[in-house]
Amino acid sequence: MRIVVTGEKISLDDIVNASSVKLEESDVFKSKINQSHDFLVNEIKEGKPIYGVTTGYGESGKNYLLFEEAKILQINLFRFHGCGVGKNLNENEAYYMTLIRMISLSKGYSGVGYNLLKRLELLLSEKILPVIPEQGSVGASGDLTPLSYLAAVIAGEREVYYKGEIHPTIDIYNKLGIKPYELQPKETLAIMNGTATMSAIATNSIKKFETFMYAYTSFIAGIFELLQADDTPLQPLVHEVKPFEGQIAIAKEILAKLEGTQLTHSREERYQDFFNNDTLNIQDRYSIRCTPQVLGVVMDNLNLSKNWVETEINAVNDNPVVDGVNKKIYTTGNFYGGYVAHAMDTLRISVANVADLLDKQFAILVDHKYNRGLGENLKLSDKNYYHGFKAMQITLSSLSADVMMNVMPASVFSRPTESMNQDKVSMGTTAAIHFKNQLPNLENMLAIAMMGLAQAVDIREKKGISPHLEKVYNTIRSEVRPLIEDRRMDMEIKKVVALINSGKLS
Repeated sequence: MRIVVTGEKISLDDIVNASSVKLEESDVFKSKINQSHDFLVNEIKEGKPIYGVTTGYGESGKNYLLFEEAKILQINLFRFHGCGVGKNLNENEAYYMTLIRMISLSKGYSGVGYNLLKRLELLLSEKILPVIPEQGSVGASGDLTPLSYLAAVIAGEREVYYKGEIHPTIDIYNKLGIKPYELQPKETLAIMNGTATMSAIATNSIKKFETFMYAYTSFIAGIFELLQADDTPLQPLVHEVKPFEGQIAIAKEILAKLEGTQLTHSREERYQDFFNNDTLNIQDRYSIRCTPQVLGVVMDNLNLSKNWVETEINAVNDNPVVDGVNKKIYTTGNFYGGYVAHAMDTLRISVANVADLLDKQFAILVDHKYNRGLGENLKLSDKNYYHGFKAMQITLSSLSADVMMNVMPASVFSRPTESMNQDKVSMGTTAAIHFKNQLPNLENMLAIAMMGLAQAVDIREKKGISPHLEKVYNTIRSEVRPLIEDRRMDMEIKKVVALINSGKLS
């Protein structure tokens, strides 16, 4: 789908599904954008001190500059912030970051000209994307250091991704006949003094986590079947009387994926079996029975976090705010990324709970004392020198610890910087990076669990399974054969992770 940037709200889902981006070209829209820029230029010409335009930045805001010095100031702003470190953002994140900054600036309150938005449109259309080290932002005044890499690319400096490779920006400009853009007063500050980096990382990671959750409910539905569980805890009335939206949605989704199974049973059937089986508990374990309650919290937090990130993306989040209609300039702090920081910190706690739940569920699946006839470590061979999923469980459990250890909230680690001018900062980018870093471990966990699920289907000889579980099983078996004799499994785990990320196991 094509996104048209008009200054109106654009949803997070539209952003992640966009195949192309177009900037509104009407005279009304151009006038709206240029009005605040023209007003700002007139204020500069009249010699008024305007923060970051005719003054220095931060603690240097007491230093005044002349009009002819304002453009030099904009160039030096992105140059002295070229000190990012760490891994580079991937191309998706760089694309989202560029688009998100464009959306914010299109509101018409940042004092930039229409031509700057056209340059952003060009970068997105040609997929000329800035190479950005992910570390170096404290999340206020915005994502200064990472966004300096976008400003530098606009001006023809530093490096870009282009057709899957990294090149000097100027080489790609020369190849395509593009001239470096001459940044006008306030324009570099408007690009850099926002929350687009943290929002881009959050957007990409939320998208991945949503895809994970759809696959995870497929696994949960599968273990309800293969552990011959009671489906009573999934019934609508249970959740209607505790009406949290996420809980209701999770129970509904799992129950829908169980349609057609002959392996789960009702409360009445459990009553009958109870008197004929002295090892059968009247209820299933919490990690099975309480799944809607555990994951309902996660889903509600995910939806809340999406809403906050979406609002941030569609906000004017730089400083100063320029109202060209009413001829006012507001010095403010909209660059503070607190909502993104708290959204990401909340999701990190949610992800830790998911990891803990999955670890418990898989432990039951592989343990012959609890898995109702699936045997020791899901072995498909009766030879005692084969080990089934014994080591796979160890890896999964190790990964769960890695996920759960990464839950200290970044938002409480505000670090005073820049001569105590930035004395309270959000750490929103750090929070987003830590959430992002949890997801590969979680995906590897689910890949192992899905492989175990397929193994359990083989042990049950595919009898009575639902159409959905059969689809999931066939998808896994298209990449991974049954584990009979001991063999390495690491490369196969990667294949199933790819299936999870593709949405094929949802």
